[in-house]
Parts: sequence; C-alpha cells; structure tokens
Amino acid sequence: TLGVRREGSGILVREGYVLTIGYLVIEAESIAVTASSGSTVPALLAAYDHASGFGLLKLAAPLAGRPLPIGDASALAERDAAMVVGFGGREALNLVYVVSRRAFAGGWEYLLDAAIYTYPPVQNWSGAALINARGELLGVGSLVLPDAGAPGTQSPGNLFVPVDLLKPMLDDLIQRGRSAGPIRPWLGLNTDELRGRLFVSRVSPEGPADRAGLRSGDLVLAVGEDEVDSLADFYRKVWARGAAGTEIPLRVLQGSQVKELRVRSIDRLEYLRRKPTY
Repeated sequence: TLGVRREGSGILVREGYVLTIGYLVIEAESIAVTASSGSTVPALLAAYDHASGFGLLKLAAPLAGRPLPIGDASALAERDAAMVVGFGGREALNLVYVVSRRAFAGGWEYLLDAAIYTYPPVQNWSGAALINARGELLGVGSLVLPDAGAPGTQSPGNLFVPVDLLKPMLDDLIQRGRSAGPIRPWLGLNTDELRGRLFVSRVSPEGPADRAGLRSGDLVLAVGEDEVDSLADFYRKVWARGAAGTEIPLRVLQGSQVKELRVRSIDRLEYLRRKPTY
C-alpha cells in the first residue's frame, strides 16, 4: 500500500544520520539520500520506531551540511508561525501556522498524544522539517489531513510528529537500533473509527490478530471487560496490558456472533522485513 518507489525529505540530525518519517523507508530494498547540492549516497535503515513513526538512516558516506539543531516542540502553541522545509530548495520552503495541538490516532496501531497540526497544507510534506525562527527542528512531516483545524471540519492541513519524542531516544536509536524501555504490544490490525464504533479494515497476513481469528469487517467491542469507543481508547487499553508478548483478550462482533478472542501480541519489528540497504 506504500508503493514500490517512495520519495520524501529527510533531516540531518547527527553527523552521518538522517531523520525521516518511517513509512518512507520501512522494508526498503535500497535507500539513497540526495543532498541539496545534488550529491547522492546510499544509506541503510539504522532504526525504525513504530511508536513515534520516526525512521533513522545511516549514511554510507558523509554529505555536506551541518546537523539541524533540535528545538522544543512543547513550546509550540496554536497560532504560532513556523516554516516547513522539504527537499527542493526555496520552492520547498513554506510558511505555515499551527492550528491545533491535539492527539492523533491512526488506524495502524498508532497514537500521538500531542501532534502538531499546521495550515495551509503543503505538498512536499513527507519527512519535511518543521522549524522555528531560530532554525531549530520542531517536527517531522507525516500526513496531509482534511480536518487539521479541528475534527470534522473542512480545514485541510498537515500533521507533524513532534521532535520531542526523538530527544530521549536518539542515542539509543543510533547505538541499539531501537528505543530503550518496554516494547508496545502489536496486534496486526488496521481499524477504522466510525461514530464511536471500531471496525477492522485489514488484518496483517500471518500476524497476531490473523492467527487469533480476527477478520476484516469485525467490530471490536472491548479489551477484556473494558468496552472501547475510540481508536485512542482502544490502543491505550491494549498497551496498558503489558509489553509485546502479552496476550490481549478482545471481544469482537464477527458476523452475528460475539466472540472472545485472545491475541498473542508481538514486537512490530518482528513482523517487518529489515534488510541491509547499502
């Protein structure tokens, strides 16, 4: 669903390391990084953090340029101005305004507590840098949305992942290839939220949910005895059960039958194909 060939922007955050949005590079057969000067070098996926969505690339050779300093995204408030900088020189430089700081729940088992929503929408958003007037990195471009201003409104804009999520784990990503601490349980479900109900839209083949008997079209009712009414509520209740490997009890409506299923969760990285890309 992500395409065979993907292109986007990246940010030099340490000498030899480029930060981008993870969906551009996960399961890549090969990765090439091109600098604004036109120089291109191969890179490998040094780390992918599913919780934040960040991907970190290790360059095979140095590229010209200084690492961008990392700022404080928590200080960014509604109506603040910022710049979006993507690959492509001045044409990829856009003035935007923060229109919301709120949670974002994605149907692929993804939740940000304080995502950055900006207006107007920019085209070259994937992996682009959101920076302040001091030239400090505040966020990484992830999505274009129809309701950036507020849920349910016609206010298109972009979503940026706050760089504050990167600060405590950057050294671990470089040294260990992943963040330290407990690993969130992953079920292998894509879920859509509609009027307080959660519908399974896709089950990852041979993933935990697939093996447990969940099917596309199922309605998720509860985690154990705790009913769920939103994606964020669902994810928080799953993650509260423990780390990857924990068995997650789910109550689902499958056709006309209510079923109690138990899903043996795994580490998301166990399911991804990670290959050398130099």
